[in-house]
Amino acid sequence: MRIDKFLKVSRILKRRTLAQEATNGGRVKVNGKVVKPAHQLKVDDVIELGFNSGTIKLKVLELRETAKKEQAEQMYQVIEE
Repeated sequence: MRIDKFLKVSRILKRRTLAQEATNGGRVKVNGKVVKPAHQLKVDDVIELGFNSGTIKLKVLELRETAKKEQAEQMYQVIEE
């Protein structure tokens, strides 16, 4: 699954365009490497997402094409905020 779609489906970011802007802006790393929106995620990848207020680290637990709110929270685990 593409990183931009994962960020949207998991509800980490509200819209896919925001996810694309974040990845194009160099604010998203997967396993320590800056990635583009088309980067393919795998289970157990670690995502670092930079915000103005700081950085959040997440571990990918599962990949889904669509998810309800309850399911979205089960797609990742927060490692550090």
